[in-house]
Amino acid sequence: MTGSKKKGHKGRSGNGHANGGGEDPLSTSTYKIIVVGGGGVGKSALTIQFIQSYFVTDYDPTIEDSYTKQCVIDGQVAKLDIIDTAGQDEFSAMRDQYMRCGQGFLLVFSLIDKTSIAEIYRLHKQILRIKDGDEFPMILIGNKCDLQRQRAVTNDMVEEMKSQLKLPYLETSAKTRQNVEEAFYELVRLIRNYQLKERPPITTVNTKPKKRAFQRCTLL
Repeated sequence: MTGSKKKGHKGRSGNGHANGGGEDPLSTSTYKIIVVGGGGVGKSALTIQFIQSYFVTDYDPTIEDSYTKQCVIDGQVAKLDIIDTAGQDEFSAMRDQYMRCGQGFLLVFSLIDKTSIAEIYRLHKQILRIKDGDEFPMILIGNKCDLQRQRAVTNDMVEEMKSQLKLPYLETSAKTRQNVEEAFYELVRLIRNYQLKERPPITTVNTKPKKRAFQRCTLL
């Protein structure tokens, strides 16, 4: 499978499996996943590790890159359209556009940079505003968990974020690949559950024939 290259994007593709299962192209669903966070938190490194199983060592600020990967998640084929977004403030005007099309979001901050947490609160608020709801499929991602000696974000800070934002949380390492696949797969599961909740209920039509009511006749 090849990824299509879009204007202003670097298209890449890959294949993956989760929990086994045979691929059936007829049952493939597409999920638009947006990776957001401040600059330098490792969004591109996470995405490229997931797509290509490769760790990027050089920091190259992203404008916006798109990737495609097909996986089998819980026995169902899923095509992931992933957008790796810019973290720099000068590109913040682009956020509304990709947030509107996103079906799920990875909110990435760096465990070695306490200041990256503030951006997560802003992004969470912005996503809910654009989606016009109180909840949406999102996962908190504390990246760079392999750098334990440089860790600046405490467990108490993480618990406070989880409590305030009411989101699931994973710690990842783009270098060691820890929880990288799990982050994307779990987000797909959240999207599926959200879509089931948002789907209008199916009304069943009663096809049983109605019993005819017989009126009694009175003989005079």
